[in-house]
Amino acid sequence: MSALVVPSAAGLYCPAGDFHIDPIKKVPRAVITHAHADHARPGMGQYWAARPGEGLLKIRLGRDAPLSSLDYGERLQLGAATISLHPAGHVLGSAQVRIEVADEVWVVSGDYKRCPDPSCAPFEPVPCDTFVTEASFARPNFRWQPPAVVVREIFDWWRQCQAEDRTAVLFCYALGKAQRLLAELATLTNETVLLHAAMTPLVKAYRQAGVPMLPTEPVGDRPRGTSFAGRLVLAPPGAGGTPWMRRFAPYSTALASGWMQLQGTPRRAAYERGFVLSDHSDWPGLIRSIEETGARQVLVMHGRSEALVGYLRERGIAASAFAPETEIATAPLRAAKPEAQA
Repeated sequence: MSALVVPSAAGLYCPAGDFHIDPIKKVPRAVITHAHADHARPGMGQYWAARPGEGLLKIRLGRDAPLSSLDYGERLQLGAATISLHPAGHVLGSAQVRIEVADEVWVVSGDYKRCPDPSCAPFEPVPCDTFVTEASFARPNFRWQPPAVVVREIFDWWRQCQAEDRTAVLFCYALGKAQRLLAELATLTNETVLLHAAMTPLVKAYRQAGVPMLPTEPVGDRPRGTSFAGRLVLAPPGAGGTPWMRRFAPYSTALASGWMQLQGTPRRAAYERGFVLSDHSDWPGLIRSIEETGARQVLVMHGRSEALVGYLRERGIAASAFAPETEIATAPLRAAKPEAQA
C-alpha cells in the first residue's frame, strides 16, 4: 500500500499531486478542509476548498486570496492525483479530502461530526483504502446527547435568566458553534440574539450561504445604563473576564463545548453552566464513521490516539497514530483549541 499522504514540515503533503492539506507554512498549493484558523492560513500560492465555505474563507484569507471553489464531489486533477471534496459535517463548507492515485484511495477527514446540524451539510461516508481520522474526543467516555436535548437545556437556562432579570451570556466559538446555536434555537423561538463583534461577519456569511438562523444584532456601543436583562448574548470565550462584560451585569455565564462533559475541570468551573455541544464526533461517531468507510488502514491524528488505535487493532483493522510535524509545530495552538472550537 503506497503512501498518498506523508508528513512534512509544512503539514500533510500529497507527493503525487504536489499539494498540502491545511498547511501551516506558505506552500504553492493548498487544499483546505474548512475555515477555522488552525486549518486555513493566509499566504499560500493557490487554494482549493469546498464552495459552501467560500464566504468564510474570504473573511479568513482576504477577499483577494487565490481561492478556487469546488462543489462537493467535483473531481480535480492535480498532478497524478485526482481529488474531490466531500461533506464533513463540522462547520459550513467543511470537507473531507478524497485522493485517488491509480487504484489507491485515501481520505483525509479533517474535523468532522455525525450529529445533525442545521447549519452545514451532514458527514458523507466515503469508501477508501486508508482513512485519516481526527481524534479530538477519541475516548469511550465521550458520548453526546441528541443536540435537540442540549438546545432545550440552553433555551431553558435563557428563560431562567429572563425570569431573574439577568443577561444570559453564552460563550462559544465564533465560527461554527455560534451559527449552529442560532440555527438550533430558531426551532424554539424567534427572539433576537445579541452578538460580540467577532461573530457578526461570520454570521452574515452563513446567512448569505442560505442558512436560516435567529435574527441578530451586534452588541455595539450602546449608551451607558442600557439594560440587557433577559437578552441572550453570544461571545467568544476570550471575552470572558474582560471589561466588555461589565455592561451586562447582572449576568449568568455558560459555555457550549464538548469539553463540558468533563466534570471538575478548571474549564468547567470558570462558568456557571456548561452545555455539552460539540462540532466533533464522539466515540460512537468515530467508530461508526471509520467502519462506514470500509478502510483497511486507519491513521489517527489530532488528539489522543491510543484508545482508538487499540480498539481498531482488536477488530482487525491496521491502525496507527499519524503524528505529522504539524502536530508538534502547532502544539500551543491545539492546547488552546478545545475550549474554543470543540
